[in-house]
Amino acid sequence: MLNSIKENRDFLCVYHTGKSYVNKYLVMYLLKNGSEKNRFGITVSKKVGNSVVRHRVTRLIREAIRLNLKQFDQGYDIVIVARNAVRGRNFFEVESAVLHLAGLHRILMK
Repeated sequence: MLNSIKENRDFLCVYHTGKSYVNKYLVMYLLKNGSEKNRFGITVSKKVGNSVVRHRVTRLIREAIRLNLKQFDQGYDIVIVARNAVRGRNFFEVESAVLHLAGLHRILMK
């Protein structure tokens, strides 16, 4: 089960004070949260597509995180924002994008 970021103020805190990296499909913001667990937030704007497309992208990102959860270092708030190019991508491309950004942030365990 993923711990979620639900409050708007928590999202804004990560956006404004966290560090971000970008690739072709996603943007990942990262901020230490001072706890023992990671919290994840996923944002997919209406620019990406209609609700069916947005929900599919959200599910793909969530599944990529869930399957690789043990590889992430703990103690971070992580917000992932989908970019327009992610529309129509398959799971493996989305998973690769998530892991690529986690590697740039240096939060993947060796």
